[in-house]
Amino acid sequence: MTTGYVPILILAGVAAAFAILSIAVSALVRPQRPSPAKSSPYECGIEPVRLPKFERFPVKFYVVAMLFIIFDIEAIFLYPWAVIFRSLGLFGLIEMIVFIGLVFAAYLYVWQKGGLEWEAAQRPLLPLGVREELPSSVERSPGDRPRIPAGVGPAGLGGP
Repeated sequence: MTTGYVPILILAGVAAAFAILSIAVSALVRPQRPSPAKSSPYECGIEPVRLPKFERFPVKFYVVAMLFIIFDIEAIFLYPWAVIFRSLGLFGLIEMIVFIGLVFAAYLYVWQKGGLEWEAAQRPLLPLGVREELPSSVERSPGDRPRIPAGVGPAGLGGP
């Protein structure tokens, strides 16, 4: 009974040895010429600098990546259906039409919300030293409570 697992263990050992040896040989053979450009961090084409508190970090790269994953996974569901669509009959066809309709509705929603636009809306440049302020209800720290503007009480009833 144990002899059936021996080839699998041998293959796992060979794979592990190959991975370790490949990393070790590449570390020994590679050129050792560090430079400031090679040592600096680089992420998605954006310079990784700390932005001022009032500046927002563009998350467009991550949104595009998540959209790709979502639509890619939905496309993967088409393959099993394509293999057995004849045996599913009319029910399978209607089921896939509904599925593709939902995927298309999601695509239209993302398109309408600007998720597929690569360029961000251009904001007007402010003179040096002038900072665009956010409304007080938006600009707060994670632990702060929302600020209620003066003259507005609970539920907008006009309290102190």
